[in-house]
Amino acid sequence: MQAAPVRATAIPSVTDALRAVESLLLAGGQRTARRNAWASVLEDRRRARDRIEALRVLEQVGTTRTS
Repeated sequence: MQAAPVRATAIPSVTDALRAVESLLLAGGQRTARRNAWASVLEDRRRARDRIEALRVLEQVGTTRTS
């Protein structure tokens, strides 16, 4: 007796499912606008991290000179 062939079907990830729903519900322009807005949020966060790091460096340089 031979075993029955097995069919493997990939289960979509949650991200894939959400993107599919998004593509059904939103027009292309709205999708692009949301992605651009998210990219802007990420860039703002990156600039904030850079600003904090620059302040730390300046504080260290300031404390090193006065010591």
